[in-house]
Amino acid sequence: MSTITADHRVREAVRTRSDAFRKLFEWGGFAAGAILVAFGVVAIIMGFSGRATVADSLKLEKITGTPDMTPALIAKEAKAAGLTGVSLPTVSVAGKAINSGPRARAFASYMRIHALEATGGFTYSQMGRFTAKPDTPKAQLAVGGGTDNPQYALIDAASKQPVANGARNLWVTETALATALNTSFFAESVAKFAIVMGFALFLIGIGFLVMVYRLPWETAKATKQRPIPATKPAVGAV
Repeated sequence: MSTITADHRVREAVRTRSDAFRKLFEWGGFAAGAILVAFGVVAIIMGFSGRATVADSLKLEKITGTPDMTPALIAKEAKAAGLTGVSLPTVSVAGKAINSGPRARAFASYMRIHALEATGGFTYSQMGRFTAKPDTPKAQLAVGGGTDNPQYALIDAASKQPVANGARNLWVTETALATALNTSFFAESVAKFAIVMGFALFLIGIGFLVMVYRLPWETAKATKQRPIPATKPAVGAV
């Protein structure tokens, strides 16, 4: 009898420890699922909020695509300007309000073509800082026109300072505006990614909670259906 009682106590101790660990894992599972759901909801809200902020900011600028901002017309203009080896836009925004990331990116690409047309196909780094005098030596001229040497620059009669290269300054303006528009596209893309990840986290969290909720019931059901092994009497027991 003493052997049977000792075995029973051991089984009870093991069962108690197992129940304690199971409870710990259950509560941990509920906490993990709840955190995933909460993170998912927050990510979704922040994603939609960020996307709305981008749209509202673009609307405040009241930007509308010019009539030539179609792939066909811009290609015709680029060819007439002698531009080669440039990437042309493939999306039309002519007459459309620039109120979203993709439209902002398309508008920026059209702006670049317009800037290249104005500078003869040269970029900011290829042009000199100042407007060069007519008799400036070729060695003092930049590839895209103008000069970096103040000695060969035109002098403004009023300020007595070298005249800035207007075509080069045009690139500064174009780059600033295009960067802002491309940043809007990037921000909206990040917002969309946050929304997608938020839904993914939310669904994973729900699935985790369902699994943790059903596991104790399935375990209890399996335990009830499991046959209890017969206990052999100890040798020499009365």
